[in-house]
Amino acid sequence: MPFHSRKKMKSNTRERMLSRLSELIWADWIWFPEGHGWADLTDHDDVVFPKPRDLWATVPIALCFLVIRQIFERTVAIPLGSLLGVSDKQRVRASPNPVLESYFCSTSKHPSQSSIESLSKQTGCSLRQVQRWFRRRRNQDRPSKLKKFREASWRFTFYLLAFFAGLAVLIDKPWFYDMKLMWDGFPKMPLLPSQYWYYMIELGFYLSLLFSVASDVKRKDFKEQIIHHVATIALISFSWVVNYIRGGTLIMVVHDASDYLMESAKMFNYAGWRKTCNFIFTVFAAVFIVTRLVILPFWIIYTTLVYPLTLYPTFFGFYFFNGLMLVLQVLHIFWAALILRMVVKFLPGNDIVEDERSDKEETESEDESENREQRGKSKNGHLQNGHTPLNNNHRKMD
Repeated sequence: MPFHSRKKMKSNTRERMLSRLSELIWADWIWFPEGHGWADLTDHDDVVFPKPRDLWATVPIALCFLVIRQIFERTVAIPLGSLLGVSDKQRVRASPNPVLESYFCSTSKHPSQSSIESLSKQTGCSLRQVQRWFRRRRNQDRPSKLKKFREASWRFTFYLLAFFAGLAVLIDKPWFYDMKLMWDGFPKMPLLPSQYWYYMIELGFYLSLLFSVASDVKRKDFKEQIIHHVATIALISFSWVVNYIRGGTLIMVVHDASDYLMESAKMFNYAGWRKTCNFIFTVFAAVFIVTRLVILPFWIIYTTLVYPLTLYPTFFGFYFFNGLMLVLQVLHIFWAALILRMVVKFLPGNDIVEDERSDKEETESEDESENREQRGKSKNGHLQNGHTPLNNNHRKMD
């Protein structure tokens, strides 16, 4: 058989396989309950339904958000931060040291006691000097308060506008008050222009957060945040494709209800407005618990997980959608635990709220404490590696 004939046969075989795979992926029984399918979402008589291809519009929207964010942070967030008194203490930079820098970059930012002793011998520095170098070097990599304030300001602005936009989209809809009506006429529920833009803008924003995750401030719950962004994007996209629009809008507005409060609390935290921060955080904690641990699981998830069983037989899309919902709910429980820990910390002493997810800057006093512990373990207070310990009466630096 000629070479070009064999190549054509392979190409045809590959095309047939892709065609069968596409038919399987988009099979009605996967996405819809028995008796329904993609034919139900065919536009007719000026009635429009959501289409999978519509989701491509969220990519340029996400890119626009990235540009708008840069402009917003420079023209609005920075002047606002200056107005509120956001300032950073001058950080003492670690002195150049190739051996310690190599260890810091390639091995660990938090060396063990044995590693500190080894590095001390290699560099001719005392244990305390090595500890101080690593502390200062870690502080160099930590984001400034102004950077955190800029990020919080951007998210606050979006979540606030999105929440009230969501309310405007839903306030006159009957399923906002009786959630069981979200299934009325499913899946033949026409798409409204307000729902279209609400979905595209929300999904575009979460995509922009995923695009910027590498440059944003990394917190202790970084992995949970990534899972949350991916699950949210998958949930919004899936609900769009199979016309779970009514349920999707309810889920989005419930999430936005507390997010802008958290971001505003962070803003005042970075500005040092203690009482304002504590008050807003208290309101946020109450709204978060009510919306994420009460309304979402007992009203919305009940209406997407339990109530449909009385209307339709189960199908793959039912399990996929509710599986994502349960992933988000687990994350909400995780964050609720962190929130309650913060509430317990700041209420008794009226101290400023510290974000449990943040990587706090280390101070000279912490280094001093570590050094005292290690001196207690040294033999008879002998000098370490031939170096006299530095004077304890040093200036405190942050």
